[in-house]
Amino acid sequence: MVENSVPVDESQRNLIQRTAGVGERSRMQIGTPQGSFFTFLTQSMQARNAIEVGTFTGYSALCIAKGLPVDGHLLTCDVSEEWTSLGREAWKEAGVDDKIELRLGPALETLRSLPADPVVDLAFIDADKQSYIAYYEELVPRMRPGGVILVDNVFWFGTVVDDRDGEGATMHAFNAHVAADKRVEAVILSIGDGLTMVRKRT
Repeated sequence: MVENSVPVDESQRNLIQRTAGVGERSRMQIGTPQGSFFTFLTQSMQARNAIEVGTFTGYSALCIAKGLPVDGHLLTCDVSEEWTSLGREAWKEAGVDDKIELRLGPALETLRSLPADPVVDLAFIDADKQSYIAYYEELVPRMRPGGVILVDNVFWFGTVVDDRDGEGATMHAFNAHVAADKRVEAVILSIGDGLTMVRKRT
């Protein structure tokens, strides 16, 4: 997948290396195939207005921003100044920092403060799993018809099948919630730890 897809650029490679320095938590960073897909999808959709819930060290934000037009805008939400500072450095290095607005604080509060107008083209959820349904419910009304929400870790290391009443219960409930939602169409891709694509019905 990596060898036969769009290669990462220098700013992405540098951020991957810097993220590796945070230790075990570096596994929270999305993989390069997923990042390449985000850029590709953002460009293909001609997305201009995007939201991300969960920034970490900024790799997914970098990938989305690379796919946005010059006047595009990505609002990304996180609670860590330490981790997101790595992202700020990478965004500036890549020349996309003017497209990205970082808001530090509880993401639900940030989402609830946004206008209710359905103007968001693309969203990505990759934060605390217990709040996935709450994030999703704030985002769906704000998505334009045909807009796409991407949701990470929907396999939760296989526990949604192997331990759906235990460790996998939260993600199993989220997956069922999306599948039952008549406002959207959804498909799960076997990229990384499972990636759901949700498209708001037109």
